[in-house]
Amino acid sequence: MTQAMIVGTVPIPARGMRRMRWTEKELPERERTKHVHRLHPYLGKYIPQLVEIFLRKYFSRGETVLDPFSGSGTTLVQAHELGINSIGFDISAFNVLLARAKTQDYDLLSMKREVLDILNKVQAATQVDSAQSRLWFGCTQGPYLSDTNNEYLERWFAPKAREELLTYRYFIESGDYQYKDLLKIILCRSARSARLTTHFDLDFPKNPVNEPYHCYKHNRICQPTQEAFKFIKRYSHDTIKRVSEFASLRTDASVAVYHDDCRKVDFPEVDGVITSPPYVGLIDYHEQHTYAYNLLGLEDKRECEIGPASNGKSMSAKEAYQKDIIDVFRRILHSVHEDGRLIVVANDRDNLYGDIAASLDVEVENVIERHVNRRTGRRSSEFFESIFIWRKA
Repeated sequence: MTQAMIVGTVPIPARGMRRMRWTEKELPERERTKHVHRLHPYLGKYIPQLVEIFLRKYFSRGETVLDPFSGSGTTLVQAHELGINSIGFDISAFNVLLARAKTQDYDLLSMKREVLDILNKVQAATQVDSAQSRLWFGCTQGPYLSDTNNEYLERWFAPKAREELLTYRYFIESGDYQYKDLLKIILCRSARSARLTTHFDLDFPKNPVNEPYHCYKHNRICQPTQEAFKFIKRYSHDTIKRVSEFASLRTDASVAVYHDDCRKVDFPEVDGVITSPPYVGLIDYHEQHTYAYNLLGLEDKRECEIGPASNGKSMSAKEAYQKDIIDVFRRILHSVHEDGRLIVVANDRDNLYGDIAASLDVEVENVIERHVNRRTGRRSSEFFESIFIWRKA
């Protein structure tokens, strides 16, 4: 193994360091989730402003950045804004679907027409009485009932919400739409909000909620959600707005996203890496979007996740995590250009990345500790992440 060398610090100005610890006033949520970054909520992503700092510092227009754990596509979107080509890999089929929907090159008029067309069809099919519904479908229960033997959908959605979601899915599958990935994201975002769970626990609800409850988010008694169409309508219009906003920032840079295990991939040549690997024992990336897998029948590769929460944080789990991360970066280093940088953002509370770097042919230029002072949901504990800047030796 090659011992990593500490070669000093990258000259990031003090004001730049401060910018990485933005307050809510300096960087409000609407900026952290600008345009397509909020097409669908995603737990565990880094903010685009952080990615942009390192893209601007280490990459030039026309170069190529790799993200082997591309997640919701933050690196790919920000690279595209700056005219930097990008390549992403992820083991989660939903993550790949989301990243592709964010980075697709849309004809805006066609996109808007399709989003509103399917919305109007679902409204006509579900927001009417049963007699009108029979006239619409020509049957008594609608074509969505061709797939109701899904235990998850039966358990987590009220009958009306399930009907509306499955009707939307039916029109995606049966319609001649060009932008089906985007429509699937609208469907999944609506399903996330329409589940039988509390308003304040949308990340990982453990059991369906079927009775009124005290809502910490609204500070009142709330009712379990019974319908999905109101979310479908809201997110349809929001999606049109966000995709249109990003269209004004697009460049001619290329974007490619692959559904694959990055421990086995032959990576193409790239100029460098910006990524945030999975955190050991913290998040099950498939489980957080389990509604999407059940609705869309996506390929589930959760057994291939690196460091999933289901494996815990035992010593053996941490050792397996280190081995997998080392394997990934060793493969990547064969494809990174000479003197290319690897920017790795990680929650390294278990101090695993020092040994990871020591096992690679890299020079450690800097390690920046960043206080993440804004959290989502009800998680309010202190949180820090480390930014490792490695240069190919």
